[in-house]
Amino acid sequence: MNYNEMSIEELHSLLVSEKIKPLDLVNYVFDEIEKNKDLNCFITLNKEEAIKTAKELEGKVEKDNLLWGLPIAVKDNIVTKDLRTTCASRMLDNFIPIYNSTVVEKLKDKKMIIIGKTNMDEFAMGSTSRTSYYGAPTNPWDKTKIAGGSSGGSASCVSGRLTRFALGSDTGGSIRQPASYCGIVGMKPTYGRVSRYGLIAFASSLDQIGPMTTNVYDNAVLLNAIVGKDEKDLTSSSKEKEDFTRFIGEDIKGIRIALPNYFMSDVVSSEIKEKVLETKKMLEEKGATVEEVDIKYIENAVTLYQIIAMGEASSNLARFDGIRYGYSYENPESIDDLYLETRKNGFGKEVKRRIMVGSYLLSGENAKTYYNKALSIRDDMRKEFLKVFEKYDLVIGPTTTTTAYNLDSELDNPLKGFLDDVLVIPVNMAGLPAINVPIGFDKEHMPIGMHIIGKHFDEATIYKLASFIEKELKLDLNPKGEK
Repeated sequence: MNYNEMSIEELHSLLVSEKIKPLDLVNYVFDEIEKNKDLNCFITLNKEEAIKTAKELEGKVEKDNLLWGLPIAVKDNIVTKDLRTTCASRMLDNFIPIYNSTVVEKLKDKKMIIIGKTNMDEFAMGSTSRTSYYGAPTNPWDKTKIAGGSSGGSASCVSGRLTRFALGSDTGGSIRQPASYCGIVGMKPTYGRVSRYGLIAFASSLDQIGPMTTNVYDNAVLLNAIVGKDEKDLTSSSKEKEDFTRFIGEDIKGIRIALPNYFMSDVVSSEIKEKVLETKKMLEEKGATVEEVDIKYIENAVTLYQIIAMGEASSNLARFDGIRYGYSYENPESIDDLYLETRKNGFGKEVKRRIMVGSYLLSGENAKTYYNKALSIRDDMRKEFLKVFEKYDLVIGPTTTTTAYNLDSELDNPLKGFLDDVLVIPVNMAGLPAINVPIGFDKEHMPIGMHIIGKHFDEATIYKLASFIEKELKLDLNPKGEK
C-alpha cells in the first residue's frame, strides 16, 4: 500500500482500527528512502530510534490525535536531542545536541515519529541547497534539477513521497521557494507564531519554522501542533492557539485579493505569469475580487535582506569558534590561529562570504549607515503591507520567477540565490504569514507555485484560499504518478 498517497484521515482510521501499526508506516518510509537515495534528502537517519518509538506506541492509539504515529522529517538546523544536527556544515559534522528544540518536543507530544534530519543549504544560506557540505538534494520531478533551498531536503522528501510531513525554516523564502520548485505546500507562519528555541539561528529577526506537506489540510493540521507561546523564546507570540483548518472547504465568494504589479513584472517567466493569471481568472469566476496594486519598497526587499540577514548572520555565527562544540582545528599555533583555521576550514565558501560582508556592515559607523537604515526601510515596507490589508484580505502572486533549473547552472553567480527569492523575501521583512500552493506545470512538466500572503496571524484565511485553489485545480502532484 502507498501510505503517503492516502489522506491523513484514512491513515488515522487504519491506525485506530489497528489494521496497520506505526511500525508499518516507519518501515514503509525507510524502504522509500532506500529506494530514492539519489534524491539525497537526508543527512542523518533516525532509524533505530524511530523503530523503537513506533513499537512503544503500539496499542496506545489516541483517537482524537490525527498526527498520532505518523512519521515526519525535520530540517537539519532544528536541534534534536541525541540525534546529529549539522546545519549541512563541516563545522557541525559531529554535533550531537543534548536537548530538543521546542518544535521537536511538540511533535513528540503529538506522538509523531522523527525519521531523520533533512539536507539543506549550509546554515540555511542559499536558495538551491547546493551549499550543503553533503551535496545538494535533487528534485523528484527531474533529478537533474535543484530542489530549491534552503529547505531543499524537506521539500524533496515530501514531494518524492518519502514522508508526507516535514519541518523547514524560512528566513527569506526557504520554505516557500523549494515548495514551489517541488510541487508541495509550504507555509511560513507569522513571525513569533512558532518558537525558534532550538532553531540554529541564521538571521534572528527573520527566521521562522514552518510545515511542509503534500496538501493544504495536512499543512494546517501540522501547524496546529507546533504553534504556541514559549517562554524560552523571547520573540514568541502570546497569541492564543486556534484551529487553522476551520475555514478549509469554505466558499471564497466576496474575498478581496490584491495582486502587486511588481510580482508580475518582467523578472517573472511568461509561463509562470500565465498560470497565475489563469488562477486569478478562476478565482474571479468563483466570486472573489482580484485587483492589481502597487506596494512601496518591495522592490528593495533583496537589498534590505542582504544587509539585515548578513549582519545578523555574522553575529550569530561568531559562536562557532572551535572551543565549545563542533569542528576544531587540531594543531593551532595560538588561540588566534585556532579561531582562524577552524572558521576557514569549518565553513563553506558561501557562509564565509556572508559572514565577511555582515561583519563589514556592522563595523563602526557602518551599522548606522547600513543596518539601522535597512531596519527603518523594512518597517516602512511592513506599514505599506498593512495599508494594503486595510482594503484586501489576501495578497497573491507567483512564488518564484522561474521553475527549478539545472543543478549545474549558475554555479558561479553568488547573486542568483538572492534573485531566486525576490518574490518571497518581502514577507519575511514584514513578518507576515505566507504559503506556496501548486497551480500547474511548465512545458517541461516542472511545478509552478502561487504565493498567498495574509495579515499577521491570519494563517486560517490563507489556508481557506489555498485549499479552494487546490480543490478546484485537482492537480496530480505525485512525481512518480502513483495512486
